[in-house]
Order: sequence, then C-alpha cells, then structure tokens
Amino acid sequence: MAATKAEDELYIRLREFMDALPGGFPSTDSGVEMKILHKLFSPEDAEMVLCMTRHPEPAAAIAERRGMPEAEAVELLDSMAARGLIGRSTEEGQPRYQAEQFAVGFYELQMKTMDREFAELAEEYFPHLGLSWARNKTGQLRIVPVASMVDVSHDVATYDRVRDLVKTKENLGLFECICSKQQRILGNECRYPLEKCLVLMEMDFYLENGFPGRKIDVEEALEFLDKSEELGLVLTTDNVQDIRVVCSCCSCCCPQLRLIKVLPKPGKYMHSNYRARIDAEKCDACGECADRCPMDAVTEGEEFMEINPDRCIGCGVCVSACPREAILFEQREDAVIPPKDWDETMERIEAERGLA
Repeated sequence: MAATKAEDELYIRLREFMDALPGGFPSTDSGVEMKILHKLFSPEDAEMVLCMTRHPEPAAAIAERRGMPEAEAVELLDSMAARGLIGRSTEEGQPRYQAEQFAVGFYELQMKTMDREFAELAEEYFPHLGLSWARNKTGQLRIVPVASMVDVSHDVATYDRVRDLVKTKENLGLFECICSKQQRILGNECRYPLEKCLVLMEMDFYLENGFPGRKIDVEEALEFLDKSEELGLVLTTDNVQDIRVVCSCCSCCCPQLRLIKVLPKPGKYMHSNYRARIDAEKCDACGECADRCPMDAVTEGEEFMEINPDRCIGCGVCVSACPREAILFEQREDAVIPPKDWDETMERIEAERGLA
C-alpha cells in the first residue's frame, strides 16, 4: 500500500529529527536514509520518537508530550527498546528512555533484525554518513592501544589503559559485532570471531530481550583483550574517559576503518593518542608489521621497514607483533584528553555542528 502524504511528511520530520541529533542523518539524492527509516520505524514508532529527546527520561514525560496514557506509552517504549530503536536504561530503579541517533545508536542495536535488505541499505548509506562525520573535530569513537602497550608504557594516560579500566567494572558482557554480521549477510566473509564487542555498562534489559550477548567476568574480559591483540584487531571505544564499550575491529568489517583506509591520511580522521615509529638499528625488515597493519601504513624501505605517519592510527598491533622489538610507540604531538563522558562528547559534536 502506497504511503499517504501525511505518512511521507511524518518520515521527513523523523529524518530531520535524526539529523538534528549529534551523529547526524544527512539526506541523500537516492533517498536511502528514508528507506532505512521506513523499514525500521512504524508510523506509531515515528510519532513516539518525535516526542523524545536524546536524554534519558521517564515514560511519564514522554507520554505527556505524546498525549497518551502512561501505561500505553510504557508498552510502546519497551517494545521499541526491545527492537533496538531507542535507548533504555535504569536510574534509581526506574526505567528511562531516550531517542537514539543512527550511529553510534540504533544501527548497532539491530543485531536481532539485521537482514539482507537492511545490510544493503546500511552499506549504501555509511559513505554519506562518513563524509558528515569527517567535518567534525570531535569523533564519536577513538582508538586505544593494544593491551601489552599500555601495560609497559608508564606514560600512557589512565583512560587509555583499557585493561585497568576493565578491572574496575562489575557489569561486563560480550556481544556479537553488528558490523561483522552485516558483512557476512552481504557475502563478505571475515576470518575473525563474530563475538567481539566488550560491553562495560548496564546490559540486563538487552540480554533479557534476546540481544546476542552474554555476561562475562573480569578474567574472561582480559582473555578477550589478549585474544584480540593476538589476532591483530584494533581496539575501538567510545570517545570518553570512562569507556563503556570496547570493540575489537577489523578493517574488513568496521565501517569507520573501511572508510578511512581508502583515504590518503587515515590518521587524521581516527586515531589513538600514540603513533608507531621504526627503530632502524633493530629492524631486519622481516615484514611482520606490514602484514598486521590495518591501514597499510608500513612499507619496506631499502634497509628497514618504514611507517607513514599520515596513515598510522596508533592501534599498536604492529608493535606487539615485532619479533625484534624494533617499533617504538610514541605520544602524538596532537594528543588530546577525551571528553569525560558520552554526554560531553555529544555536547561537543552538537556545538561543532551548530546545533547547540
């Protein structure tokens, strides 16, 4: 059945609402972003989202704006959260609901519903979104060095010591990677595990509603980090000091890594606060580092391997792989302190986009 004019206008308002969130949701000539909204959100869902904000709120406040009984609003809000369309958290024992942007947001919450159609739509849309993100000074994500590097580098800041952060957490979980699942559905096989997203925050609601994950303890979380380093995966986190999620990313599946890898200067758009450099006196040009580098930043020189600083994202996977310990890990001259928490990250991006 063809959409009515009122429905078309509703989804246009939803797209505009999503674009006004920090992560953005820019329009395209093909209209692929509208197809995504139509696929995931019913008209009833869309109307509810338009009555929400990106900040967690009790159902009563949202119900009042929507003009419906609170019990009815709770039923719909819980259904939407269970489908990964909005966020749901708990504060003082009471549920709170918030609107989610596309990414990082409801895209990552589509583990249960990801199918061929959505995989193709997301694949088409991510390059458009990536161009939008490239204009921001503050990124939603950042890279932290692999575990062995932060254990031996005493000058590495606390917020980059991912193992130390994990040891302070009580709520830990391991979830499947939405990006890898999407690529598998598209027929692009990945040799890395599907279960590679470490969550360091409240997740009971999502586990209770069938999201593909499980609770783990600190020991298993540390083993996961060790395995990620062994496989040469890039540790990507939310751009905050008190990290909530650590994803072990590969450049064959991760949209961000795939997008920046084709650029001449990947290190400009996504990086850690560190950079690798070859010690020419120790290097025997074995090439192990080049094989491991996810950004093709390492090449063979006349006598030793060379690292292009513009391509280096400071993930450290080359350092841990070098049998001669010939790679130095140094702090970048443009190192920055990440925002304290997710709200501050969002506020910075809002200001940079002129939304605040």
